[in-house]
Amino acid sequence: MNDLASHLVLMLFLASFFAGFVDSIAGGGGLITIPAMLIAGIPPLESIATNKLQSQFGSASATIAYARRGHVNLRKQLPMAAMSLLGGAIGAILASMVPAKWLAAAIPFLLIAIAVFFAVKPNLNDSDSHQRVTPFVFGLTVVPLVGLYDGVFGPGAGSFYMLGFVLLAGFGMLKATAHTKLINLGSNFGSFLIFAATGSVLWKIGLLMGIGQFFGAQVGSRMAMRSGAKLIKPLLVLSCLALALKLLADPAHPVRIWVGF
Repeated sequence: MNDLASHLVLMLFLASFFAGFVDSIAGGGGLITIPAMLIAGIPPLESIATNKLQSQFGSASATIAYARRGHVNLRKQLPMAAMSLLGGAIGAILASMVPAKWLAAAIPFLLIAIAVFFAVKPNLNDSDSHQRVTPFVFGLTVVPLVGLYDGVFGPGAGSFYMLGFVLLAGFGMLKATAHTKLINLGSNFGSFLIFAATGSVLWKIGLLMGIGQFFGAQVGSRMAMRSGAKLIKPLLVLSCLALALKLLADPAHPVRIWVGF
């Protein structure tokens, strides 16, 4: 952190605060923090690894806020968090072996599909709906698979958890948001352990940004609990679309290379 100018350090702190605010409501905080770190001159691998450290503060902060208001039972959800941790750790190990270009090509279109789903599906509110799979099955399938993706690639993992909770577990928007934060914390922590073991984490920057994430998530989660689906739904749609557009805007994105654009 001593190598960064003071205005860059301040930028990273403010970016992490805003990321914590957005992520606690709709996910997609990495859309803000990773570009901010790249702008500050931090190499890509260290940016991704450090993002795993600082994002845990936001996820933990939001989880605590939601749990205090009774929107998530931490004890009951710990097995799911453990499965996401396992998935995230395996994903981080596989990151160097998986052809990331295939994931990079598909994810923007999946995010757009999620945005359209939440934008046009009627009766999406804070009330629970029909449960299509049991919590046991959900925890053994969807949770570790998304956790694996989070460790390998990452962008949009929170949106995929949200879609699973709403579509398969039958959760209302606020309940799904609350549960996503704990599960996302697990997969972030799992992949973080692997990155930390390889020495890729910038600890001072990560901890500073973690403080910003913590307070931003406190503000965001309280707003989400006050407004519920009225706030979560549009912000989730915007977050998915913004992340999809950012990925597609990258000149190195496989789709742009394949079509010669």
